[in-house]
Amino acid sequence: MHDGVKCEVVFPTPLPDDPQKWDGWNKYKSTNPYERLCLDAEQNPTNELIEEHCRELLRWWQKKLPLKNQPSNPVAQLLRAGLDESSRYLTEARVELLDPERRKKVDAVLAAEEEQQAIAEFNKVLAFSIADGGLRPEEEKALQRFGAEHGLSEEKVLEFIEAKLKETGTTRIVPEPEVKVETAVAVAPGDTKSEFLRVLQLSGLDGESMTDDQRDALINIAENSGLDPGDAEDMVDEYLEEIDRKQIADITKAKAKPPTPVGRNGTSAVKGSPKVKVVEEPVPAATPKRAVLSPQQERKRYPNYSNSLGGQMFLIPSGEFIMGNPFPDAPPNETPHFRVTVTRFYISRFPITNAHYEAFDPLHKSKRAPATGDRHPVVYVSSLDAMKFCQWLSIRERKKYRLPTEAEWEYAAKGTDGRRYPWGNFDKRGDLANFADKNTSFAWSDRQIDDGYAESAPVGSFPRGASPFGIEDMSGNIWEWCSDFFAQYKHTPKADPHGPPSGTKRVYRGGSWKSRFASLRTTTRSANLPNFSCNDLGFRIVCECES
Repeated sequence: MHDGVKCEVVFPTPLPDDPQKWDGWNKYKSTNPYERLCLDAEQNPTNELIEEHCRELLRWWQKKLPLKNQPSNPVAQLLRAGLDESSRYLTEARVELLDPERRKKVDAVLAAEEEQQAIAEFNKVLAFSIADGGLRPEEEKALQRFGAEHGLSEEKVLEFIEAKLKETGTTRIVPEPEVKVETAVAVAPGDTKSEFLRVLQLSGLDGESMTDDQRDALINIAENSGLDPGDAEDMVDEYLEEIDRKQIADITKAKAKPPTPVGRNGTSAVKGSPKVKVVEEPVPAATPKRAVLSPQQERKRYPNYSNSLGGQMFLIPSGEFIMGNPFPDAPPNETPHFRVTVTRFYISRFPITNAHYEAFDPLHKSKRAPATGDRHPVVYVSSLDAMKFCQWLSIRERKKYRLPTEAEWEYAAKGTDGRRYPWGNFDKRGDLANFADKNTSFAWSDRQIDDGYAESAPVGSFPRGASPFGIEDMSGNIWEWCSDFFAQYKHTPKADPHGPPSGTKRVYRGGSWKSRFASLRTTTRSANLPNFSCNDLGFRIVCECES
């Protein structure tokens, strides 16, 4: 730390000739002069080190100058303006850092910017902490730790918390006294079976509606809870038999009405019974139903395609899945889980990139996160910005583009087998997603794993983390806006559900490069104001299938 200024170092020695093997060259235009010269402000670089870095970078760029005469060369297209501008920006950074007075001013400005960023990040974490309507003691302690790690005083953190509670009308939650007996009972095998039976009852499935995929998902849930798979199979069979017996009994009871005695003349034999003229109700004409297509037929009729920006759109065929988190440790905003039917739709294979978004809004280029290129996911976009992009693309192509609903997003991410992550149920690997690993400096960063990126990664960098439908980057890298306003789940089966028609916060899903690995679940939810934007929040798009 140097006067509160942080700077990430990317300066391999010797500097690779290939610009795609390091991204330090791309920092030449950064507003932070330390970053321009690939210096670490925390190490308080000496004048000699400043001179050395500037000299090496100028030499690297000078070797690339012949590319100016090769405009079709891919490397020339990658470096573009830097071939003309880099020497000026690098020299300016050198002058600023070598002058003690100017360097002191630079450090003060960067320290102020870092404090503002820390406050913004703290407010975001604070909003997450009270999203379920209360602030728990453990969450408040975590907020204090987060603030301290980001250079915020305890008094300032408490001031922010009190102001937020007053603004939102949220209260602190006083925990109930812990009952140790309950803890002991919770690990009993019988209780595991009771919990799995509760999951079966909440599923709302019966012998006719339960598919093989849903059955397998339920068995996986039982196994993850510590129940023997064979016992779980028996419990599912017993549950379905009991449901079927109840349904048959209800049908039999409804049909078994006692017959009315009939006299010789055909009238009722019951005294005092009024004569009732029986009028047969006309049977309504059958409403023609839309032909139901199998997933294979849907894929044949609605093939994948590329939109006018070059973005790949993949078909998600119609299907059923369990939405929400069925596991015992599920957070409150991910429960209860319930059955959902989803009608086919297209979804973009990757999040919308800088290049694609800037075809709509060229001015956004000035908002790009530092050192991000055309193929990085767009960030610093609100949900309103994302919706305007969808409207623009819809008019451009005469198709119906929009943000995905929460149900569509989760179905595209998890498929029908109840998996915890898009790639399955295994975790703790750096080749599956971009999350808070050893390259980040958060309190929750996993120091044992290296996913290769300190912040966002170009889309498609983690193909092994694709969902069952081949959709990539759904977990990690950046959060993704959905169209739904936030609401707590309700346990009722739904078809193509949408969130409430209005609300104060809009949902986003998927986790980001700032998230811990466990938060990359397909069921993880978060929300913020519709006009909110930050450096780890973007979106992907859906296109409706034509009838």
